[in-house]
Amino acid sequence: MLRTPSGGAGHGTAAADSGLMSIGTVLTVLRDEFPEVTVSKIRFLESEGLIEPQRTPSGYRKFSAHDVERLGHVLRMQRDHYLPLKVIREHLEAMERGESVQLPVVGRQRDGEVVTETPEGPTAARIGRAELLAAAGIEEQQLKEWESYGLLTPLEDGAFDAEAVTVAELIGELGRFGIEPRHLRAMKAAADREAGLVDQVVAPLKRHRNPQTRAHAEARTKELAGLTVKLHAALVRTALGVRQP
Repeated sequence: MLRTPSGGAGHGTAAADSGLMSIGTVLTVLRDEFPEVTVSKIRFLESEGLIEPQRTPSGYRKFSAHDVERLGHVLRMQRDHYLPLKVIREHLEAMERGESVQLPVVGRQRDGEVVTETPEGPTAARIGRAELLAAAGIEEQQLKEWESYGLLTPLEDGAFDAEAVTVAELIGELGRFGIEPRHLRAMKAAADREAGLVDQVVAPLKRHRNPQTRAHAEARTKELAGLTVKLHAALVRTALGVRQP
């Protein structure tokens, strides 16, 4: 259960709080349960209409406890049920109307056999090219350049994984310090090698005939990915002699 900075606990995510929170405070509240959530992720979900934080006269986002509650629902449905954003949006709208919506369940018993139910349609959030440009605040020429270096790669249908928004914003942020896309090819190659290592570990589980075992492979992949990211960050900080804040 997540807690607000004041210490109150809410149902699932945050307590009802009369005050508004900055995006940094929201990250602190959410990261206990969702350690990989980022500012870019929250901005993307806002651009998709899943949350509508208030804005100060100077343009800063201010989030209510209800906004954080919705964010928790969205992140939980992506993590636990692999739902696309369209389905998540429909589910939230149904919840606000007081309707009960059945989510897919992993590991349901049917005729003595353990099976995995999955939602119809895509199992991962995707974003179109125009949506990516708008969400990341970049131009088509920039995106093409980043694609040429392999930093962003569209899927077969031309769309991108939703995580592409985070990648694009981080590339842009690094660019402000003079780190150009061509300099990042080594980082992309290292990430590919790390992904290959994780895939080697979970490949036997993915090929298993038992649906429950295959579902376990997905959870194991996420766990290993999180550990790999943490190790990579720790190694970089160690190499630079920088302590974690």
